[in-house]
Amino acid sequence: MNFEFSADQKFIQQQAREFLSVKCTTQQVRTVLDGGDALDEALWQDVIKLGWTGTTIPESYGGLGLSHLELCVIAEELGRALAPIPLSSSLYLATEILLMAGSEKQKQSWLPRLAGGDVRATVQVPPGGAGRLYPTVQHKDGTLRSESCVVADAGIADFIIVAAEDEEGIGLFLITTDQEAVVISPTTAIDPTRPLFMVALNDATSERVGGAGDGADILGNCIDRAAVLVAFEQVGGASACLDMGREYTTNRYAFGRPVASFQAIKHKLADMFVAIELARSNAYYGAWALSTDAADLTLAAAAARISAGDAYFACSKENIQAHGGMGFTWEFDCHLYYRRAQHLSLLLGGQRYWKNRLVDQIKLNHAA
Repeated sequence: MNFEFSADQKFIQQQAREFLSVKCTTQQVRTVLDGGDALDEALWQDVIKLGWTGTTIPESYGGLGLSHLELCVIAEELGRALAPIPLSSSLYLATEILLMAGSEKQKQSWLPRLAGGDVRATVQVPPGGAGRLYPTVQHKDGTLRSESCVVADAGIADFIIVAAEDEEGIGLFLITTDQEAVVISPTTAIDPTRPLFMVALNDATSERVGGAGDGADILGNCIDRAAVLVAFEQVGGASACLDMGREYTTNRYAFGRPVASFQAIKHKLADMFVAIELARSNAYYGAWALSTDAADLTLAAAAARISAGDAYFACSKENIQAHGGMGFTWEFDCHLYYRRAQHLSLLLGGQRYWKNRLVDQIKLNHAA
């Protein structure tokens, strides 16, 4: 397979990079980090004007009607810029579930507002991935009850899609956050620019999304698709770490020579480059599988997720090392990427979940 993005898609990526280089500097990211705001509202409004919130939403529902390939290249630039906005929760997850399983009434009601940025949404993704649902969320007579659980971006979302259990199995349910029965409180996160919230449900009114008992399958498919997009964010972040490390070490002198000329630093930078290229190749495989709805999407998503997660963590860590003692200080930007790498590594289930999913898919393919 020889997959490559088209000239138009590369142009979109270049335009996204130029836009974010102006509208989303690390200083602006720090403003969100230091100020305790849940997102950069000005950047979010600019993103809405560009139409990114409706990238994959069909034109009949007010979106741009583009493919997931265009969203992949945008995701890479969002990751490179550390954009403090909830596009992954709202577009990769909630919108995707409505497109896959929502009724026509639900699509007509929510998709135009999601595309136009009038509402934001998120999905309750269990920390163990789709295979480890929260057993505490119960559905009965159209209402949901649960103990507190962690949901990304819940405090800035207008509705949440949650997986809950009833007598028919696992189902997906949509709840609006303006109810008194939905109790949302902030919680500590390693990356405050991508906030986490605790959500408790006390007989919250809900509506079913998809068929009864189909929740685990729908959520699993959605997470696979979102994993490819998050992998591109991770590749973008890892590439930014390599650029930072290379720029610093080529301009920092020791013993009359650039630090980058020393073998130990050369090896670090080379290892970072190799990890990124491996992750990029797997992310491209995932993009192809996602855009063609290939049968091996789960396999491709797992491979992309594992390699991109490993690359981002390694590059964010080595970037700190390349900066020496200064890399550990608050004033340098290295920790911003390290925080985001850690956050994204757990966003859709940790590496163990994805490694198990990869092994399971390989076994299924061999059995077939």
